[in-house]
Amino acid sequence: MNKLFTVGFAFLFFIIPQTINADWGKTGHRATGEIASQYLSKRAKKAIDELLDGASLAIVSTFGDEIKSDSKYREFGPWHYVNYPFGSDYSTHPKSERGDIIVAIQKCVDTLKDENASKKDKAFYLKMLVHFLGDLHMPLHVGIADDLGANRFQVKWFGNGTNLHRVWDESLIGYYKMSYTELAANQAKLSDAQLNIIQEGTPLDWMSESRELCEDIYENTEVGANLKYGYAYRYMDTVRSQLQKGGIRLAVLLNEIYD
Repeated sequence: MNKLFTVGFAFLFFIIPQTINADWGKTGHRATGEIASQYLSKRAKKAIDELLDGASLAIVSTFGDEIKSDSKYREFGPWHYVNYPFGSDYSTHPKSERGDIIVAIQKCVDTLKDENASKKDKAFYLKMLVHFLGDLHMPLHVGIADDLGANRFQVKWFGNGTNLHRVWDESLIGYYKMSYTELAANQAKLSDAQLNIIQEGTPLDWMSESRELCEDIYENTEVGANLKYGYAYRYMDTVRSQLQKGGIRLAVLLNEIYD
C-alpha cells in the first residue's frame, strides 16, 4: 500500500471546496435515486411524493452537495463521509465530534419517523438521506483522513492531472458515457436470492462493504499513476454495482419508514 503524506484536518473540505470534490457526481447520485424509486412500496411512494411535492428522488439526490455553497449548512459537511485509519475499526476508533455519515443517516431516519417533525424538516432530511446513501456506497467516502478521502491522492486520468477521489466521483462514470436514466435502466438483473442479500444488513454493514472496496482501490492504485482503459475496465462494474446497491438500500430504509 502506498505511503501517503499527512495533511490538515478534514474540515478543509469547506475552506477550499474548489480543490476537494466530495460526492458521487451528479450522474451517480441521480442514478441511485432513480434506482431507489423502482423498489419503493406504494405507501412509501405516496408519502415521498407528498413530502417532496412531486419531485423525484433522482432530482433531490444532489441537494446535499448543492447546499455546500451556503455557510449556514456548514455543520453538515462531515456527514458526507467517515474516515478512520487502515487497520483500525469504525466501532473502536474515536468518532468525530462533528458527526459522520453513519450519524447522518440515523439522524435522517429518526427525523422522518418523528411524528412531531415538520414537513419542512422531513423534506430536508429526506433529501439528505437520498444523498447520504449515495455517498455511503462511494468507496472513498469510507476512507482515511490522511489524504482527505483520496482528495490528496494525486493521479492522472488519461494523461490529465487529477486526484483519485475525483476519478471515482466523476471520471469513471463519465467514461461510461451513460445518463443517470440509462444507468438505472441498465442495472444488473438480480435473482431473488441476490436481491435479498443486497437488502440485508444495516448502514454499518453497508459501510463495511464500502471500506473493503476502498482498501482494494488503494492496494491497486499507485500515487501518480496514469489511469486509463485498464483501470476503467477493472472497476466500472464495481461502480455500477455500488450505484445499484445504494438505490436498493435507500429503498429498504424508506420502505421501513413508511410501511
